[in-house]
Amino acid sequence: MAVQSVRLVTANMLLSVFFLSGAYAACDYMVNLLITTPQKMEALSGSCLHIPCTFTPVESSGTFDGTKPISGVWKKGNVAAGQVIFDSSRSDNIYPMNITGDLSQNNCTTLFSSLISNYTNTYFFRIENKPFLATADCDPLQIKVKDSPPSPTIEISGDVKENVSVTISCSAATPCPHDPPQLTWTLQQNPDNIIKENADRTFTTKIQKTFILSDQHDGLNITCSASYPVNEGTDHKTAEETKTLNVSYAPKNTSTSISPSSGWATDSRVNLSCSSTANPPVSSFTWFKKSNDGAVRVSEGRCYSFNVTGGGVYYCVATNGLGNQTSSDIQLTVEDPAKDFMVVSPADPVSVGSEVNLTCSFRGNPPVSFVWLMVSSDGSLQQIKGEHQSGPVDVEVIVKILGIIMLVSTMIIFECWFRSRHATKPVKDAVEADYVNSVVELKPS
Repeated sequence: MAVQSVRLVTANMLLSVFFLSGAYAACDYMVNLLITTPQKMEALSGSCLHIPCTFTPVESSGTFDGTKPISGVWKKGNVAAGQVIFDSSRSDNIYPMNITGDLSQNNCTTLFSSLISNYTNTYFFRIENKPFLATADCDPLQIKVKDSPPSPTIEISGDVKENVSVTISCSAATPCPHDPPQLTWTLQQNPDNIIKENADRTFTTKIQKTFILSDQHDGLNITCSASYPVNEGTDHKTAEETKTLNVSYAPKNTSTSISPSSGWATDSRVNLSCSSTANPPVSSFTWFKKSNDGAVRVSEGRCYSFNVTGGGVYYCVATNGLGNQTSSDIQLTVEDPAKDFMVVSPADPVSVGSEVNLTCSFRGNPPVSFVWLMVSSDGSLQQIKGEHQSGPVDVEVIVKILGIIMLVSTMIIFECWFRSRHATKPVKDAVEADYVNSVVELKPS
């Protein structure tokens, strides 16, 4: 009964060891040694490779005794006919390796130096601790030596939105922590390089920067370079990575324009357009017209076209998923040419020396200047008097000629000329006003 109990315990121990290694589970024969190390590793020619390694003896091949002499052996190729390329008990080894771990503490960590591309192969580790002799047949290590270094990796933590604090980091694999790469990037000068040990006991060199994003960072290219020393620091091999920031932000720089830019008359066609920068792009443009009762929505879309019926103040609102922005106002002032133009002179005959009233009137907007001209007998024009009004209000201007205009037998013709001109300030939705200019001829005293 006791023998069966011992056998059961031994079987349970072996079963526990069996599940420690996936590679061990794939083997179809009993193994004597298990190691924990990365299954695949990459290194740079001219540099070194730090191989993290621990081992677990399986007692079926003898009892491991850390107090006795221990040799760590590396073989390449295959298990059965593999070539021994390093033995810690010898000084004339083929490959430049060195076991830096304490074998008595089951630590087989190894430094593989002065790498060349021909060192690319599959490697097996072996322990010789007589009477314990075992090879980790089911835990091969694949090493690939490259002539070019791996590109660094740029990572961003946090939401890439305006007004959000994010941490941007650049990291590079560090197969040789004794000669780590030097990281630099376009985000800052002389960043602090930090070497970090990973969970699998490999190493990574890292730099990072934390800052608050704005719309100005959208489209920013970040380039990170990793310079690896090789050949004992006499040369360097460099790799780099570039990443473009895609920062989300609400609409910015929202503005409006109008076409044509001036000369807006009743029934003429006007085109208003709205523009804005945003990420994601603007999803909607909404047009509003101001009124005494508040803003009224008049249209949707980037452009708003209509026939002019009167002046007004317009603006647009640009919106995306992160917010909206309102443009500045754009003012539309209607400029109608004069109409209902009329010159009134006395209907009845007038006698020489009598007083005569001549009246010139029209309807329109904006204000005009009046100019009275007299056609002399020789056909030349003579300006009599000129005045103008500066606002669209009902007005009556009486211009008195300081003198006597005698009506003689030769026909004398008075003409009223006017010209529209822009006021110094915009005229807000003005109704058409009547403008009157009168000339009075006085009797002699």
